[in-house]
Amino acid sequence: MKFTRRITLAAFAGMLAIGTAVPAYAADLVAIITPSHDNPFFKAEAEGADAKAKALGYDTLVLVHDDDASKQSELIDTAIGRGAKAIILDNAGADATVAAVQKAKDAGIPSFLIDREINASGVAMAQIVSNNYQGAQLGAQEFVKLMGEKGAYVELVGKESDTNAGIRSKGYHDVIDDYPDLKMVAQQSANWSQTEAYSKMESILQANPDIKGVISGNDTMAMGAIAALQAAGKKDVIVVGFDGSNDVRDSIKAGGIKATVLQPAYAQAQMAVEQADAFIKNGTKPKEEKQLMDCVLITPDNASKLETFALTD
Repeated sequence: MKFTRRITLAAFAGMLAIGTAVPAYAADLVAIITPSHDNPFFKAEAEGADAKAKALGYDTLVLVHDDDASKQSELIDTAIGRGAKAIILDNAGADATVAAVQKAKDAGIPSFLIDREINASGVAMAQIVSNNYQGAQLGAQEFVKLMGEKGAYVELVGKESDTNAGIRSKGYHDVIDDYPDLKMVAQQSANWSQTEAYSKMESILQANPDIKGVISGNDTMAMGAIAALQAAGKKDVIVVGFDGSNDVRDSIKAGGIKATVLQPAYAQAQMAVEQADAFIKNGTKPKEEKQLMDCVLITPDNASKLETFALTD
């Protein structure tokens, strides 16, 4: 007997509004929703989740919300309308996402969050995130050592609506603030953006031409910062990032950026899909909703082993 699900007019219109194709229903569909793939970290998440889901026999729907909570809500509507069995989500805001994830839960679709937490418990099935505080402390300890425990420095902070930005900054300062000869002369948000970090760094340099170091909330901003520093002839300024991107790996190997902190984006996304699979097939829930994965310091000593947010043997 052939079984066909009906698609509502509202769901169909929603798909057309955001340019999503409307193929026949998949028997087992996993929706994967992340920020823009222009950032290699989010691209690695999407690719990791997509590869694992397909290996486990699922069809996938890979979507991008561009850190826009309204667009994210529309995409979750699409996942609901398409009858997804689970949603893998790197969300668009700790507060703004709660209602969208609740909407999916109310429709019987579990959400498995990666990378970023939301400010609610019991709404998502899982929240699998890097141990951002532990990783930030690793990065800060290396930064202090590279700085020789003294000098003027700048901090570039991520998007204020993202809990990771605050956690990383706190991790940095819980280490750096113990060294009184390290002086923060500027702290500005560059919203995770390379272009914005370049512009902010240019302005900061005009007011503080003698800075000795920059500690960044992510690798994308670190790349913008070092580009601005190099353009200004400041080749000796110490820059430390956070993420473990291939771009920063190459910069470390070339003697540019000095260190970063690897958070396992690819493995994290695959873990989320494995947990979704266990729930879909067996009704098995994760032992804990909130799960932390430790980060790893990347320096010239191990940079050659870094590939797509994972360390190779």
